Amino acid sequence: MLHRVELLQKQFVLAMAVVTSPKTPDITLYTGQTPNGIKISITLEELGLPYKTHAIDITKDTQKEPWFRQINPNGRIPALTDSFPDGKTIRLFESGSIMQYLVEQYDTEHKISYPKGSRESYEVNNWLFFLNAGVGPMQGQANHFVRYALEKIPYGINRYQNETRRLYKVLDTHLKDAGSEYLVGDKCTIADIAHWGWIAAAGWCEVDIDEFPTLKEWEERMLQRPGVEKGRHVPSRHRMKELLQNKEETEKLAKEVSEWVIKAQTEDAKK
Repeated sequence: MLHRVELLQKQFVLAMAVVTSPKTPDITLYTGQTPNGIKISITLEELGLPYKTHAIDITKDTQKEPWFRQINPNGRIPALTDSFPDGKTIRLFESGSIMQYLVEQYDTEHKISYPKGSRESYEVNNWLFFLNAGVGPMQGQANHFVRYALEKIPYGINRYQNETRRLYKVLDTHLKDAGSEYLVGDKCTIADIAHWGWIAAAGWCEVDIDEFPTLKEWEERMLQRPGVEKGRHVPSRHRMKELLQNKEETEKLAKEVSEWVIKAQTEDAKK
């Protein structure tokens, strides 16, 4: 009996050592130059974590290759692998899940998060899910009907542009009423980082950010952060802001992406 108790004590000590010992990152980020992709590189830069980058060319359907589906069965970017405390590799997919993992595992000083279980931590989750379930999908559909659809469908354009505007208004009002520089409290969190790439691309779906002055100020404030500036250029240069100033280039890129989107949709429908 005594031997069994001693064995259990040793197992407990070993387990606690795994939980409490400093974790060495072995992160590989699989990503592309999209609003969802740059969320993760910005998060990594804000945390000051070392990481390797594997650029995924979605126009060549690299994300649908068997090796990548072992990391993300859904065949989408971003995705991430890391060494877990048990020594084995862990895979992460869906941007919100990746962001939560990174702060839970590495943000011990709460640089871009709040202590787990705190009121603020739940508020961060509110806005993180607001982006993942609202702004991203609605703005993504607005992008599709405005830029990529083979025919202009006024109902689709109006439906998703208006919903994007409504969600922007929620953000704009929240920031104004809270009187804070960021979405939750007085510091940048993963909630802010998750939104930035989408808000910075408002013009791509022809939503005028000037309609939302407080949100525009927030977007510009975020861009002044070194982590945002560095992380947004992974795995390639972030050109959205300058691109939107050039109508000819914008239309050229939209045409190229449209051809790829329609081709991918057609091929997926055959499977």
